[in-house]
Amino acid sequence: MLLVVGQIGKPHGIRGEVSVVVRTDEPEERFTAGSVFITEVPRDRRVNAGPAGAPAPGVPFEVPKQLTLESIRWHQGRGIAVFEGISDRNVAEALRGVFLQVDSADLAPPEDPEEFHDHQLVGLRVESADGTLHGTVSRIDHAPSSDLIVLKKAEGGTALIPFVTAIVPTVDLAGGRVIVDLPEGLLDL
Repeated sequence: MLLVVGQIGKPHGIRGEVSVVVRTDEPEERFTAGSVFITEVPRDRRVNAGPAGAPAPGVPFEVPKQLTLESIRWHQGRGIAVFEGISDRNVAEALRGVFLQVDSADLAPPEDPEEFHDHQLVGLRVESADGTLHGTVSRIDHAPSSDLIVLKKAEGGTALIPFVTAIVPTVDLAGGRVIVDLPEGLLDL
């Protein structure tokens, strides 16, 4: 499973540097010199290839399937990155919006048993301690105050559950479930 760990932003300067919006809790581990990322062009920027996979006429640059990080420095919460083979502003501009991904199989499990990667939680059943099924985990949203479980409710619709120990006392990966102790009316919001 591919996980998005960043997205390329606007060019920085004229030598091919780009800003990178980080989408991982561990940027210092994911973004090191030599890291290889699988690229995904946003749907609204995809172009049809010509015959035999050649770039369509008029397309000066095709985003490579992988990018290797040459160097990165941090400025105001964003990375300023240099990727191998990207040496001028025009090419850097062509990368704007490209998602940087890694394969989840290449990620080491978190050291803390109370910590989880988002992809480990997606699809798990959300149940009360008495076994009442509320739905499944659709995704995890990372809010400033706490992470939120986006619940795909069993009866339809979605709800947000704060991912805090008081409300989510147990995550049972082996059992494929998240056990919750919901305050009255939380799923009605």
